[in-house]
Amino acid sequence: MLMIGLAGTTLAPAEHAWLTAPGVSGVILFSRNFESREQLMALVDAIRDVGGEDMLVAVDQEGGPVQRFREGFTRLPPLSAIGSEYARDAENAIRLAEEHAWVMSSELRASGVDFSFAPVVDLARGNAAIGPRAFHADPVIAAELAQAYVRGMHLGGMAAVLKHFPGHGSVAVDTHKAAAVDPRPLDTIRRDDLVPFAEGIAAHAEAVMVAHVIYPEVDAQPAGFSRRWIEGILRGELGFNGAVISDDISMAAAGAAGDVAGRVHAHLDAGCDLVLACFPNVVDEAIAAVRGRAAAAPERLAALRGAVASTWDGLLDNPQRDRFIARITALHAVEGSSAA
Repeated sequence: MLMIGLAGTTLAPAEHAWLTAPGVSGVILFSRNFESREQLMALVDAIRDVGGEDMLVAVDQEGGPVQRFREGFTRLPPLSAIGSEYARDAENAIRLAEEHAWVMSSELRASGVDFSFAPVVDLARGNAAIGPRAFHADPVIAAELAQAYVRGMHLGGMAAVLKHFPGHGSVAVDTHKAAAVDPRPLDTIRRDDLVPFAEGIAAHAEAVMVAHVIYPEVDAQPAGFSRRWIEGILRGELGFNGAVISDDISMAAAGAAGDVAGRVHAHLDAGCDLVLACFPNVVDEAIAAVRGRAAAAPERLAALRGAVASTWDGLLDNPQRDRFIARITALHAVEGSSAA
């Protein structure tokens, strides 16, 4: 039910109790938890030694501005650079999306991390929090690249997480900082924002992360607290049967549900399988909130576990990886010239 954040680069004594608490299904890691590949792998091993082999470990390793692990990992360009390439050479952009995803996922799997919260399939339409994290403003192009990215993640042994349902790209406000309201009608959202999600689901993405955005023409509650969005539209209309994951309950826009317990219950009551408690200062309250609640469908969480992976030595000796890295990192130069 819960995916929790830890404080540092090693497990603190109090965190041992968190990892064995009923309802804790995984850990989300951040830059504060990372010093080196070796330290990361030791931390992941410690998490599973305490919490059990089924404990999920995840991170945001999108590339561009959101890449938590950098030293010793490939510096990934933002997804917008792949979208820009689409205008020059659509087939090459599709290959780059697969290769970007494979490099990202194979490096994380070699480090013991199960999955990244990727790809972002919001439309690139000016949202402050999304920015270059999105592929493109055109829903058809974003959808084609999203499918390619999901394929690449699967080839790297990793589950894919489409975010931020039903689309965070067309509202200006950053939900980390304030409540966000998108006044568009459902028909417009279906025509535009839902297209990449539908195509990502068709490519067998295993999870969807729900936004804290309110769409008042559909529901007065943020999407992550809305049974209409989760059960009615995501599961009913789009036929999604995988895991539904909340955005972080510490974000300002999550305040619509009140305190920590209220936020946790609102997500679970709406149909979320996993709730993110990313900051250590909310973990005790979140664990208390789920005490006695029924767990999520185990098969949905099991699908998020990473597949058997190469070692780092194996990756470093892989000429295909070298070719992929050369191609995707060349996008940094293209991105820089486009911004000039």
